[in-house]
Amino acid sequence: MSGLAISVIAIVALLVLMALRVPIAIALGGVSLVGLTAVRGPNAALGIFGNLPMEFGASWSLSTIPMFLLMGSVAYHSGMTASLFSAARLWLGNLPGGLAVATNFAAAGFAAASGSSLATSAAMGRLAIPEMLKAKYDPGLATGCVAAAGTLGALIPPSIMFVIYGWYTQTSIGQLLIAGIVPGLLTAGIYSAMIIIRCRAKPELAPPLNEVVDWNARFRVLLTVWPIPVLVFFVIGSIFSGLATATEAGALGAFFAFVIAGLRGGLTMKVARDSIVEALGSTATIFFVAISALLFTRFLAFAGLPSFLAQQVALLGLDPLVLTLGFSIIYLILGMFLDPLGVLLLTLPVVFPIMKQVGMDPLWMGVILVKYLEIGMITPPVGLNVYVVNSVVGKLVPLPTIFRGVMWFLAAEIVIMALLIAFPSISTFLPSLM
Repeated sequence: MSGLAISVIAIVALLVLMALRVPIAIALGGVSLVGLTAVRGPNAALGIFGNLPMEFGASWSLSTIPMFLLMGSVAYHSGMTASLFSAARLWLGNLPGGLAVATNFAAAGFAAASGSSLATSAAMGRLAIPEMLKAKYDPGLATGCVAAAGTLGALIPPSIMFVIYGWYTQTSIGQLLIAGIVPGLLTAGIYSAMIIIRCRAKPELAPPLNEVVDWNARFRVLLTVWPIPVLVFFVIGSIFSGLATATEAGALGAFFAFVIAGLRGGLTMKVARDSIVEALGSTATIFFVAISALLFTRFLAFAGLPSFLAQQVALLGLDPLVLTLGFSIIYLILGMFLDPLGVLLLTLPVVFPIMKQVGMDPLWMGVILVKYLEIGMITPPVGLNVYVVNSVVGKLVPLPTIFRGVMWFLAAEIVIMALLIAFPSISTFLPSLM
């Protein structure tokens, strides 16, 4: 049997295993090991299986992941992020749909500390949804806003998704992190514009707060949120200026997170222990999936599938825009059902050689792919962010209502993606200044 036939059978088997809810790391590793045995023999398969974990774990650039995760854990557990929503509410609360707009920008700030969509959705859900429901906001708007705003966690630095993409494609991780800033802020801005327009047209969605807030209170509350801007400045500023690589910036961010937590009196033994354990657990999970995906990549390379597909695309002479739209459909469908990290690592062995063949900018495509994966986090039937929000609100808001609220944000995503695809400079302008 040819290598191409074996690779096609392996991909079908992998999809069946994932449909049966086999954990993606186990499914990827098991299929890859069997496939390598079929293509190269048992000795070669076991040799590759034995060497890959060390080869992967020894990658210097990947040490960015535990550092960013540790920074986010310390910021969360020490209470640095707790006042973000309060500050956003004082500044934005009197706009039409002000609490939802405040939630949106507070989520952007939280994302800058955590780098996780699920963590952002869970934290903002606990902080903001009770306040919006108390203010008689439409339940769909309140919950949909939180689920959608959580997707900012994958774009605004630090982003674990960009680190993994950069490591695999050998694209500058620092430039990828900087490339996510403008698309992330653009997403937050268009979300907010949509909320304001909807609530101005239909005020019953979000009754006005009519709170009288003096400017002294607005500036005082900024004193409680200074740790997050400082952390963001250290991380992004050091990367952008060239003073530190992404790996060094991650270490700086983790170090200063501990320092700031100590200065604020929030660094207890329990906070330090919980932060380290959480960062270690998340790192182990990510590495387990990534090592299995790397094994799958080796199998496909030996089977010859990526090079075969790249050659076929070159022969067809497809326009990069057509390919981008084709990739969009694939990632949106997979993102509906699977974890974003798993989808990214599952598809890159096939997609990236095709991207290189037609000369696509890997920096721009990184932003596009990560953006589509995050859209999948709020897309029915298995939008993970929606289920996280549902677990936070319990029986207060039923799942169909949350999905209904998210649909308006999916409509906004059409505008956002059209802009990002039509104007690649939105993603590449800042990195070009580095």
